Amino acid sequence: MKTHDLIVVGGGVSGLGFAYFSRSYGKETLLLERESRLGGCVQTERLPDGYWFELGTHTCYNSYGSLLDLVDGCGLRDQVLPRVRVPFKLLRDGAPESVLRSLRWLELLRSLPGAFALKKEGRTVYAYYSRIVGRRNYGRVVGPLLSAVPCQNADAFPVAMLFKRRPRRKDYPRTFTLRNGLQTIVDAVARRPGLEIRTGVEVESIRREAEGYTVRVTGGETLAARAVAIAVPPSAAAIMLRDGFPELADSLAHIGMVAVETLGLVVPREKVAFEPVMGLAPVDDLFFSAVTRDPVPDPKRRAFAFHFRPNVPREKRIERVAQVLGVGPEHFEHVAEKRVVLPAPVLGHEAIVAEIDRLTADTRLAVTGNYFAGLAVEDCLGRSRTECARVAMLG
Repeated sequence: MKTHDLIVVGGGVSGLGFAYFSRSYGKETLLLERESRLGGCVQTERLPDGYWFELGTHTCYNSYGSLLDLVDGCGLRDQVLPRVRVPFKLLRDGAPESVLRSLRWLELLRSLPGAFALKKEGRTVYAYYSRIVGRRNYGRVVGPLLSAVPCQNADAFPVAMLFKRRPRRKDYPRTFTLRNGLQTIVDAVARRPGLEIRTGVEVESIRREAEGYTVRVTGGETLAARAVAIAVPPSAAAIMLRDGFPELADSLAHIGMVAVETLGLVVPREKVAFEPVMGLAPVDDLFFSAVTRDPVPDPKRRAFAFHFRPNVPREKRIERVAQVLGVGPEHFEHVAEKRVVLPAPVLGHEAIVAEIDRLTADTRLAVTGNYFAGLAVEDCLGRSRTECARVAMLG
């Protein structure tokens, strides 16, 4: 049986990033993905005539250093496309509303003085931001905006996971995409030499052996590798590891998860009832956010990705989208759907991460994903880069 230098389980951003970084250490890598497509939360929906829009990750920033290394390393610099600046608005009572005009300024002025001594450590998003802007401002403005970021109620999130300061690269636009969508990056990484990819392969278990690890996949095939990187949701990782690494599986099983149903669609530009926006954050609605392709304008079409709460029937999603846009379903030129499972961290999450790191220290078993430092693409790639370097040092 052939022994691979590295097997990566999971073909989302974290897994592809790990595979990319492993090539700098000269590792021949096999990547296994359960689905038929790569990219995970990155998914560009492409129409036959070349029009595209994003169903998942929508925006990149010039502070995403690891992502920019992938763009540079894959020769995609000439594909970078700056995004046009348009506002992000609240959706209240069926109509887009300015964020600044929605704030209660007297409450904000009363709350702000106490913000200067406020620490993020040990606080939830609600506990931190409601002290800064006031409880009513949080409930009617800031809370919906912050929940739009992870596409779930963010009140109980550890506040340190949501936003981070990162150095910016001035040679890139502040916010950007690529000319054919962010899937372009996924496609380019997948074509890298030294990377073998197998899709439609589900991993059942991972075990430690004398010289490395064995990975058993559905159908009974067993693969061998000197190192393994697991880049799947923690609930799935826990199942793969429960027999060979029960303590690690138990830690992963303690991470909460939430399902997000995305409905994406394309409509004629003139049919939409409101002006271009970056996105909408609804106040008490069936969905957490609607993100648009308006920052990459098209003369004939507009596209939207509505990220819904769990368990909303499809007909209700279609109906609500039509109401928000002021467009009948007969004007939907293209409809696409996507379902993802995202982490829902709460206070104490850092201790779980620390335990995962303790259990994998001094091993060539890596665990990466969007549930370590945060949900952003850069958080995923940063974790993969760090773990890849750690495993490479072990030989």
